[in-house]
Amino acid sequence: MELQNRYDFVLLFDVKDGNPNGDPDAGNLPRLDAETGQGLVTDVCLKRKVRNFVELVKSDEPGHQIYVKEKAVLNQQHERAYVEIGAEELLKGDKKRKGGDKVAEARQWMCKNFFDVRSFGAVMSTGVNCGQVRGPIQLTFSRSVDPIVSSEHSITRMAVATEKEALAQEGDNRTMGRKFTVPYGLYRCHGFISSHLAKQTGFNEQDLELFFTALEQMFDHDRSASRGEMAPRALLVFKHNNELGNAPAHSLFDRVSVTRSSDGPARSIGDYQLNIDESNWPAGVELYQRLLF
Repeated sequence: MELQNRYDFVLLFDVKDGNPNGDPDAGNLPRLDAETGQGLVTDVCLKRKVRNFVELVKSDEPGHQIYVKEKAVLNQQHERAYVEIGAEELLKGDKKRKGGDKVAEARQWMCKNFFDVRSFGAVMSTGVNCGQVRGPIQLTFSRSVDPIVSSEHSITRMAVATEKEALAQEGDNRTMGRKFTVPYGLYRCHGFISSHLAKQTGFNEQDLELFFTALEQMFDHDRSASRGEMAPRALLVFKHNNELGNAPAHSLFDRVSVTRSSDGPARSIGDYQLNIDESNWPAGVELYQRLLF
């Protein structure tokens, strides 16, 4: 079932007493906009959670392998493509960097077998050339509705890693560390799904449903002590009745606003109110709410 419609969507999710997306270049502090103080979560972070969810629930089903996963060697996956299409001879010498007239076929094999390639796209021209794919799903950085405050906590481990450390502490054997959390933050992400690009990669209606299900459930299977409590709060999907669309995405996103419903620091989803402007609604656009707080 090919995708016949354009989709735009708004995803709202929150974090409580956790770090939703630490920055390794800043001591793993929660990412933020230095000028506004708003928290940020990268698109790559959310895609990682989607990939993990799909691998968890669809690992045994054909066409749902994950290309970018932990400890993966990407060129080995490219080599698999050439073996499967019967072009092993192109893996020898410098031929593998060019791929000859088999690049398009290898790219098609990668799209067919890897969910994340046909969803998000991939650059697969490194070493063994399987070309490049522009995925139908694109996500923005998520940005918190309000500025966030990063809390720093001292933590103690009642053990040390080496005998040398134990001798230096005369048997006290403590290791001190730091942990950063956001007391509370409500984040907003915008997404776009192109049916034109979906046809090029083979992304279909079943894949779309799986993707939306992943957005709804991915946090439940991504728990860790560092992330605290994370949960999806709203998934609002704008469905156009054709492939080109009936209204600009930004005009649809502007209809969705989140406002404070209480004074003082926000500490729960109950401190916010979701508003949807339904006046002068564009013809041919349907809004359906997969999640709503």
